[in-house]
Order: sequence, then C-alpha cells, then structure tokens
Amino acid sequence: MKKYRDHYFKKAKQESYPARSVYKLKEIQNRFDILRSGRKVLDLGAAPGSWSRFAAEKVGKHGSVLAVDLQSLEIQLPPQVRCLQADVLDPGQELTEALGAMYPVDVILSDMAPQTTGIKIRDQARSLELAQAALAFAREWLGSGGSLVVKVFEGPDVPGFRKELQQRFAQLKTFKPKSSRAESKEIFFVAQEYKG
Repeated sequence: MKKYRDHYFKKAKQESYPARSVYKLKEIQNRFDILRSGRKVLDLGAAPGSWSRFAAEKVGKHGSVLAVDLQSLEIQLPPQVRCLQADVLDPGQELTEALGAMYPVDVILSDMAPQTTGIKIRDQARSLELAQAALAFAREWLGSGGSLVVKVFEGPDVPGFRKELQQRFAQLKTFKPKSSRAESKEIFFVAQEYKG
C-alpha cells in the first residue's frame, strides 16, 4: 500500500466520499466560494462522484448538478444530481439536450484526467486536450459571470491555455491544493467572471 493512502484517503472513507479528490474541491471552494445555493453546475469527469456529491451539498435542493463521465457513477447521489454517461470529446444528443435544459450553467467543474501512460509529454498533451474540451463547454454553455475550474497537467503548452482563459474570464488564479499528491503534476485553473 502506497504512503499516500493517507489522511485524505481515510477522511474520505469516514465522510462517505468515494475518493480523496473531494478535498481538492473543498479547498477550491474555501478559497474561491464558487458553489452557492441555487447554482447550476456541470461536473465533467465526474466519476466516482465525490465532486458531484459535494457540489450538490453546496447548491442545495434549489440548485442542480449534471454529472458527466465515460464511466457510470455507482454511488447514491442527491435528487438534484443528474448523471449522464457520455464522452466530452464527442458530446451526443442526450448531453446537448440536458445542457440546453439547464442553460445557462453557473459553474463548470473539470477534474478530468487522461488514462496516464507514463510518457510525460503524451500525458500532458492528453490532459490539455481535456482542459480544452472543458473550455469549449464553457464557451457554449456558461452564463455571463460564471466560473470554470479545470485541472491540467503542467507542461509546455499550458501557458497558451492560460492566456486563452485570461481572454475569456475577468479573474484567473492558478491553484495547487494541499490535498494534491506531492508528486502530482496537476494544477487547477480557477477562472471566474466569464465575459460571455
């Protein structure tokens, strides 16, 4: 068992979250306050469901969460969460219709990561492709003033992506949660006040 079956891993089990990744979103929420009562949230790369569950707690029964992943979500989620099994790189009609019904979205969360190969440059490129997909969803579905939280693996193409975010959002911060594993190359961009 690796040493990072740690404080966050145990805490997630105790608090009935399926993954330790929830603490990354909790840190982002504590710092940036993006999830509020009544908001409409799109959670990309939602499996195993920790982020969707936490988002649902924050938006409450008057808010809604659309959880999207290639895999099905196996956990019990509150009624304000709708789960869709779909490919964000090739959104089908069901996802488009679901987004149309909740347009405009207030917050887009993306904790998407590629299946890593161990080939650093390839993993970074595939991570960036997923981050670009999240930004494409923002361009189409995010309401004016909305927020985008997107994970990306650090690499040579990230400054260009950062610049693109800066053009579209009034505020942009780079954030590395304390709950990220020390060896991880992931960073989060927290983009707020979408210019529309």
